[in-house]
Amino acid sequence: MVRRTSLDRAECPVARSLDVIGDWWSLLIVRDAFDGVRRFNEFQRSLGVAKNMLSARLRALVADGVLESAPASDGSPYREYALTDKGRDLFPVIVALRQWGESHSFAPGEPRSELVDRADGRPLARLEIRSATGAALAPEDTVVVKTG
Repeated sequence: MVRRTSLDRAECPVARSLDVIGDWWSLLIVRDAFDGVRRFNEFQRSLGVAKNMLSARLRALVADGVLESAPASDGSPYREYALTDKGRDLFPVIVALRQWGESHSFAPGEPRSELVDRADGRPLARLEIRSATGAALAPEDTVVVKTG
């Protein structure tokens, strides 16, 4: 694996977030974990990634507190991976990427997967960025300021 520059000391929250989950394999592992994938071989089958690459990504996600590893729930000698609260907080990120991809990565009518509400089977509403008062915000309505 090629060494990359660490962003863990960057002042930007986006940069620090990317330091943890910025490569595509990590985000796809998190996506699969939301879909109920728990075991190494299930991740490997779903992603088609090399075992050494998957092992490195899973170790990193566990070390960064996104996933936790525990003995398999069925008593077998395998390990299972589950999202931590930190990992579950990535749900809006995964939904935002999915919705962006739905809008910009498929031709009209092209088959794709869809995330739906388990209760009624209906598609999710588009994510929106809102102010503290509830007003919808566009990029031009925001500005980055330094804190602390």
